[in-house]
Amino acid sequence: MAVSIAKCLTADVYLLIVSILLCPIYAEIVAGTSTGEDTPHRRFEYKYSFKGPHLSQSDGSVPFWVHTGNAIPSSDQIRITPSLRSQKGSVWTKNTINFQHWEAEVTFRVSGRGRMGADGLAMWFTAGQGLTGPVYGAADQWNGVGIFFDSFDNDGKKNNPAVVIVGNNGNLVYDHQNDGTTQSLGTCLRDFRNKPYPVRAKITYYKKTLTIMINNGFTPDKEDYEFCARVENMVIPAEGFFGISAATGGLADDHDVLSFLVFRLTEPGQQLPPVEQEIPKEEQDKYQEEFMNFQQELDKKKEEFQKEHPDVQGEPVDDLYESVNDREIRQVFEGQNRIHLEIKQLNRQLAMILDEQRRYVSVLTDEVSKRGAQTQSGQAPSQDIDTIITTQREVLNSLNDMRNSLSASLKQVDSAQHVQQAAGGALSSYETIQHFNDIKEHLHVVKRNVEHIIQKNPGPSEKVKCPEMPPMPSCLSTTHFVVFVVIQSILFFGYIMYRSQQEAAAKKFF
Repeated sequence: MAVSIAKCLTADVYLLIVSILLCPIYAEIVAGTSTGEDTPHRRFEYKYSFKGPHLSQSDGSVPFWVHTGNAIPSSDQIRITPSLRSQKGSVWTKNTINFQHWEAEVTFRVSGRGRMGADGLAMWFTAGQGLTGPVYGAADQWNGVGIFFDSFDNDGKKNNPAVVIVGNNGNLVYDHQNDGTTQSLGTCLRDFRNKPYPVRAKITYYKKTLTIMINNGFTPDKEDYEFCARVENMVIPAEGFFGISAATGGLADDHDVLSFLVFRLTEPGQQLPPVEQEIPKEEQDKYQEEFMNFQQELDKKKEEFQKEHPDVQGEPVDDLYESVNDREIRQVFEGQNRIHLEIKQLNRQLAMILDEQRRYVSVLTDEVSKRGAQTQSGQAPSQDIDTIITTQREVLNSLNDMRNSLSASLKQVDSAQHVQQAAGGALSSYETIQHFNDIKEHLHVVKRNVEHIIQKNPGPSEKVKCPEMPPMPSCLSTTHFVVFVVIQSILFFGYIMYRSQQEAAAKKFF
């Protein structure tokens, strides 16, 4: 034990020394241009982004984006491929991106039932739209860069799931067999499957440097990024399209993209890009008319809803939704209800056991009264019966105590529920914890009583036998059974003969 503790302490010391030595290097890598240089200006570009809710329109399309293959847009996400075999899907921007520096923040989720998944998810910036193809559902021999979230180990080197950066000038064919490692410009091992929170990737292209930062999906913190890979002196097309694609093979995962946000980056000191020109008057009138129609339709639906639900008229809209505190109180209340139902069920079972014990005691008492005249000749059996009766009475008393304890627990839970309902759901956390502690103590008492009953019950080693009960009389004699079988057989054969005659008579008409 002392050796293992010493080894653990030595390992901790080594990890601490390594972290201290590597901390400045890691900080320099992560900070990149932001430590030695000023932070660039960021401007959100809505025409190259999407995010829920209300992500897709009524016709299933996504504004400013086009989807192909098995991609399924919904109100809050785009499922690039469902968890079915041999599926391919992709989404691409309709308009070209013509700014020099950019940053993309992608939120996605890769989930599947198996220990391994396939094939993976890819994010693209290419000169043309690679709508369909063999490379994660997109076209091969692309001109640009692809960031691949590869979840299947094709080369068998056990280096997956991984994030791989592959550049192409339009002439290279992707190396599937080696998972693109022969063409990789940068890579990092990250397990992005089946995480409790969505995984986030930040892709930055600034001054010919491509940087990948990953949020591992273990925390809800959106800014908890880790450094993944960095490629310097990387030249990509001046204009291109953003895209996201995914594919499945023999194994399958759900590849869901929750958001794709693009920001234009501008070097400090340079003039910010001009705002886009105003929308023409005709388009403004068209959009205004569509907005008015939508507003009128919404008002009409509100009126119809108020007519169908007069009980909610005049209530604020915020009251229709559940807050965080209300949800926590509701969950506590539901937990108390479940505990209440479980205790009631246990109480019913104990009542059944009590009835059985009373019946056994009554039977044994009758047996003792019948054998009272044989005390001298049957001393040993009388002592065994007395022992059994004493044990059964102890069990009966213990079960009564358990029932009383459970009744007290039920009253405690009922009182907690009444207090919570009377307070309007504003039960404090201290009172809730105190109620649960009282219930826990009662349950411990029940457990101790059950253990006491088990110890008091005579086991097989004590050789205590209950008196044999007289055999129960049979409900059906052999003669009645034979007569019943004969009658049933006669009826069956008579029905068969009648059925054959009916079929023969029906055949005469054909």
